[in-house]
Amino acid sequence: MNTQPSRWRKSSRSHQQTACVEVGRVEFGAAVRDSKDRAAGHVEVPARAWRSFVTALKTGSLDR
Repeated sequence: MNTQPSRWRKSSRSHQQTACVEVGRVEFGAAVRDSKDRAAGHVEVPARAWRSFVTALKTGSLDR
């Protein structure tokens, strides 16, 4: 995938911290980048995989 992400945002749980990840939209899913090193680029994730990841976070299935 080679698109420019748009609408970057940090998690609402990040509050005013700077060491966070940001998520942006791309045509077929989500883009993820480090908020303190934006110049390093981003990783793109297909929509289905992103939805699965978010669901796992919300349900606590990634908690140990």
